[in-house]
Amino acid sequence: MKALSVLIAATALFGGVQMFQGGGGESVADETVPSNSYKLVANGDEGACAVTRGATISDGLSLLTVAPNCRRLLPGIERAKFWRDQNDGTVAFSANGIDPIVAFSVADGDGYESYAPATPLLSLAGDRKADD
Repeated sequence: MKALSVLIAATALFGGVQMFQGGGGESVADETVPSNSYKLVANGDEGACAVTRGATISDGLSLLTVAPNCRRLLPGIERAKFWRDQNDGTVAFSANGIDPIVAFSVADGDGYESYAPATPLLSLAGDRKADD
């Protein structure tokens, strides 16, 4: 009976060590955290700039920082101060939180593509390099 108790204790100890060393569970470091840094690209890489989604203000509305050089891609976009997640999955950037300067729909794969205004076509994707 004593041998059985020792065997159970050893198994529990071994299992606990494996769990904490990553042998049985997923490491916290392996979890993916959504990026708040994005790369805005015009017409398939004719130009690019940085966009950062900031703190949440209210349901679906967050602060937005648009790099000044984004003006080269779409004049006026540098005034955008808000990121709004719409109920239909689209995203809009605006200066006042209401009237969109540019609107994006979910793209094939990862990120978004602009649909308003119709030109220039802009893509918005998480910028992993900015978070490293």
